Amino acid sequence: MATKHEQIIKYIDSLGVGEKISVRQIAKEMNVSEGTAYRAIKEAENKGFVSTIERVGTIRIERKKKENIEKLTFAEVVNVVEGQVLGGRSGLHKTLNKFVIGAMKLEAMMRYTGAGNLLIVGNRTNAHQLALEAGAAVLVTGGFDTDDHVKKLADKMELPVISTSYDTFTVATMINRAIYDQLIKKEIVLVEDILTPADQTVCLHTADKIEMWYEYNQDTGHGRFPVIDRNRKVLGMVTSKDIMGHDRGSSVERVMTRNPITVNGKTSVASAAQMMVWEGIEVLPVTDAHNKLEGMISRQDVLKALQVIQRQPQIGEKLDDIVTNQFVDTDESKNVHVYKCSVTPQMTNHLGTISYGVFTTLVTEAANRLLRSQKKGDLVVENLSIFFMKPVQMETLIEIHPRILEVGRKFGKMDVDVYNEGVIVGKAMMMVQIMERS
Repeated sequence: MATKHEQIIKYIDSLGVGEKISVRQIAKEMNVSEGTAYRAIKEAENKGFVSTIERVGTIRIERKKKENIEKLTFAEVVNVVEGQVLGGRSGLHKTLNKFVIGAMKLEAMMRYTGAGNLLIVGNRTNAHQLALEAGAAVLVTGGFDTDDHVKKLADKMELPVISTSYDTFTVATMINRAIYDQLIKKEIVLVEDILTPADQTVCLHTADKIEMWYEYNQDTGHGRFPVIDRNRKVLGMVTSKDIMGHDRGSSVERVMTRNPITVNGKTSVASAAQMMVWEGIEVLPVTDAHNKLEGMISRQDVLKALQVIQRQPQIGEKLDDIVTNQFVDTDESKNVHVYKCSVTPQMTNHLGTISYGVFTTLVTEAANRLLRSQKKGDLVVENLSIFFMKPVQMETLIEIHPRILEVGRKFGKMDVDVYNEGVIVGKAMMMVQIMERS
């Protein structure tokens, strides 16, 4: 039986795209308190099918598919540019395909403006009207208003006209940054992208006997199963270690490990991998906000996904990519790996010297590359000590010398020296756990 909260989420999801939602309306419709309605609307917003806009309210928007994540809705544009909606509110849920900067003559501007576009333009009412007639939304910069007949046309066409106090260049930069951030999110593989869904997950119930574990083990070859109750809430995990020495007629509830570590679907695969290495576990149940089972991920699933990520071409560059893309491997011999790296302006602090965070990234990446070259696997840093770090100016070339001091199957000890023109400018030591490659 679904809880009130889940029923509200389902109800919001069933509403038509573009419909307005309010706490009071949901509370009345679903016969719940306003607090319960508010919490459900907030969760719907987090899940990406509802958007709240200042001075407009909350509207139902299209749920984004992963492959479409780089497209922004007009509702998101309003929030990005801290805008005010002048007209066409019923079209805020629509997605923009591209934006056009209206810094040219009217005829030239209209040649580039088509359906699904967003025209970014100043106080040019005739341009606002022509854009709407061409099927494009309008973003008026400089804090200007527009004529009433344009607002009426926007309402009729269901295309938003938005006003922002920022100038055209700033607005274009802000929207570009928002799209870029979406691209970065698109690259980050999440647990929900790789999990085995709940309907394909073999589970034990609290009332089951240990005998059932043996049957499932025989059928699947697996030794770890989640234990759930009637509402599919995860209560525990049962492994071969748990059942050892217990009678087959005993109940699963008596031997299970209670309150197991779980992850939610929005956890990144890299974070789940660290958790598995840290805790030494092979499988993780994936649950929703109410601890209901959504599926399972195994160490093999995670490793496969991590290998795919490494082979993916970068689309939106993260800060780590900007730093590590400077790396050049100058392999002098089979035992010595030296990495060269240029210090770019993005890698410096307010003093114009290499920042502490970038230094840490370089040290970690060099150690990781050395381990990978030795076929040891990827690392999870357990402890990193920077003994000293001298100022390194931008536009200089540094050399990074990582060395393996000790390495076992699961743990390693490494030190890293950093040089600039033959002078040592930094030294670090790290203890790492190793994620073996299957």
